[in-house]
Amino acid sequence: MAARTKKLTLAFLLVCGASLYGSPIAHAQAPAKRVVSLVPAVTEMLFAVGAGSQVAGVGSYDNFPPETKALPRVGALLDPDVERIISLRPDLVITYGSQVDLEKQLSRAGIRTLSYRNGGVANVLQTLRDVGRVTGHAAEGDRRAKEIEGRLDAIRAKVKGRRRPKTLLAFDRQPRTLQQMYVAGGRGFLNEMLDIAGGDNVFADDRRESVQPSHEILLVRAPEVIVELRATGLAAAIGEREEKAAWLALPSIPAVRSGRIHMLNGDYLVVPGPRIAAAAETLARALHPDAFK
Repeated sequence: MAARTKKLTLAFLLVCGASLYGSPIAHAQAPAKRVVSLVPAVTEMLFAVGAGSQVAGVGSYDNFPPETKALPRVGALLDPDVERIISLRPDLVITYGSQVDLEKQLSRAGIRTLSYRNGGVANVLQTLRDVGRVTGHAAEGDRRAKEIEGRLDAIRAKVKGRRRPKTLLAFDRQPRTLQQMYVAGGRGFLNEMLDIAGGDNVFADDRRESVQPSHEILLVRAPEVIVELRATGLAAAIGEREEKAAWLALPSIPAVRSGRIHMLNGDYLVVPGPRIAAAAETLARALHPDAFK
């Protein structure tokens, strides 16, 4: 049960977009020299803007880029290790928005924080710029954000004018069954990436970031394409053929009848960070393979 709770917590965090809130340090204070990040997406941004050498510690779930594996671990959303964080002598800590108690403890210790909040693709790009400014790498942050914007525009151009299939975008469920499934709703970066990739989210009208649909609702929504994002360490260990077979329990869904079920593997697909353009292109290639020939 505990393992399942941890898995669902991670799945939720992975599908949250990013924006940072805190004191106006990006403009009024000196660049941070020692940063602890509890948020995998922001950790990736720190390395992407050239601030990797300034990262003093990372969260439990950080595994990209590879350099993070050698860094001290300080817990995550549910289990931040305050003593460990303080011992690393950071001058900035990136926290989740709900970690109010942690932020108060760090404030009493004289350590400033930036809080990670939910958002979409635009927020991811703005956070990348903010991370650049707060660490003294503003030019690189702006450059990387513009580069990602350009890649996303190129994907939009490739799929423009093509028929947009009704798509179900799932990111978690029990292995080998369709139980406890979580899919992208009409808010958040996953929904926006699907839109960029040329698909119409069958749950676009549900203004939540994630939805746990019943089998009956799945039948009503009748997706023409099913895309499952399988992050490393979640469902990726289960064989693709075996997982696709689970959908045979709902044979009347158009995507099941036609065999348009795609299993896409990789944690980059569900982390709202610098690799979102690569993730959007992977989605677009699954939905519109002819556009990339």
